[in-house]
Amino acid sequence: MERKLRGRGVAASWYGIARTATIDRAGAWAELDDGGTAKIVTGVTEIGEGILTLLAQVAADALGIKPSDVTIGDNDTARSPEAAHAGATRQTYMIGNAVTLACREAKMALFEQIATHWSVDIDCLLAFDGELQARGHNLRMTMEEAVATCKAHGVVPVGSASFTAHGTGLDPVDGSGSPWQAYVFGAQVAEVEVDTYTGEVQVLGIWAVHDVGRAINPRGVEGQIEGGVVQGLGQALMEEYQTVDGHPVTPGFAKYILPTALDIPQINCTIIEDPDPLSPLGAKGIGEPALVPTAPAIMNAIYDAIGVRMTSLPATPEKILQALQDKTPGRGRDVRTARDEGAQSQELAQRRGAL
Repeated sequence: MERKLRGRGVAASWYGIARTATIDRAGAWAELDDGGTAKIVTGVTEIGEGILTLLAQVAADALGIKPSDVTIGDNDTARSPEAAHAGATRQTYMIGNAVTLACREAKMALFEQIATHWSVDIDCLLAFDGELQARGHNLRMTMEEAVATCKAHGVVPVGSASFTAHGTGLDPVDGSGSPWQAYVFGAQVAEVEVDTYTGEVQVLGIWAVHDVGRAINPRGVEGQIEGGVVQGLGQALMEEYQTVDGHPVTPGFAKYILPTALDIPQINCTIIEDPDPLSPLGAKGIGEPALVPTAPAIMNAIYDAIGVRMTSLPATPEKILQALQDKTPGRGRDVRTARDEGAQSQELAQRRGAL
């Protein structure tokens, strides 16, 4: 057997978001302010995934203004609508849709006043990049002027909305039913190189393809996928939390190994957009789903390379060497002998060079 062997593996996944067995919901308020800017209030929690940036983009698109003109207000739950928890890849889907609906209501209040002011049909109004136009008419004004006109008629353009997943419930007897409103699908291919002398695995590349519904922030989606892949690589090959009789024997990060920049392979992301029909945005999400297929793809690639199926994570060098020895009795001794002989030869060459 050659010392270094390469293999490729593939894994596919699905991930449910917006639970329906128990009701999932989120609410939001929106207001168009003086100056043509907007304020959005919702109980959203930013945990580093970029939800505030995404909501600014969502609101700007729904209102026809620039993202820089959107302010996300205080998320104190004593003063803002409920947005529920930050997890389960639900924030874009649930809160993004609530913000979209609230902004549409605020824009409709504005359009009703401007349509009356211009004596045009409301369906011909269009808002884009901070300006209002009436299609088929030589009429236009800035969003700032439109808000001022609206307020001059005693109306403040505000909107509120909630978005709720369609509750279907599960059969109390057999548990059958539809527990999720939308599903995120994905697949990843991994290429690895396995050193059969040391048991070390180097991931050479990951090709990740994920259906996110509609990519509101494509760069953010790519970042989420790349982050999920890195997390999955650590799960597959490095991160091992050990206990003995219920007591941890992994005392810290010196023993619990995490991937570093030197461990990260080339990650190739492909975004598939199949808009969700039940989402006003069309978006689904991509948080945990990006992590799911990474470790299985790497395990399949290891199997393709050495013909041994690893059945526990992480696939450490010790486990791989043991698996190879179990597959070919006596191979473990041969591997150690060859490795020792190689080290001795290298040491001898270094000494000769020093002389």
